[in-house]
Amino acid sequence: MTPDELAAMTGFSRQTINKWVRKEQWITSPRPGVQGGKARLIHVDERVRHFILSAQRMAEPGGATWFTSETPLENLLVTSLKEMTPMEQKQLTSLLLREGISGLLTRLGIRK
Repeated sequence: MTPDELAAMTGFSRQTINKWVRKEQWITSPRPGVQGGKARLIHVDERVRHFILSAQRMAEPGGATWFTSETPLENLLVTSLKEMTPMEQKQLTSLLLREGISGLLTRLGIRK
């Protein structure tokens, strides 16, 4: 995810996300198609998820509105779908119609 996407999903600012990337040494890679070397994609692994959830719990009440644990997944899925090409969306639709969510989870190794 880009820092902007992660910021929008969590309610933190892009600057805060970038600060955490450096401080926590999160894994990143160059963003394809963007020159200059500054545009990065953050690999959202378990360590990143845990850190962000911990930061949300430490935030003061009455500050920003935090998402529930389900909302970030919904936002991530919608964002991912929007970034897919029309052909990729069509293929995913076909897969879901053909195999259902159970088949998708099996392919991902989440369900046996």
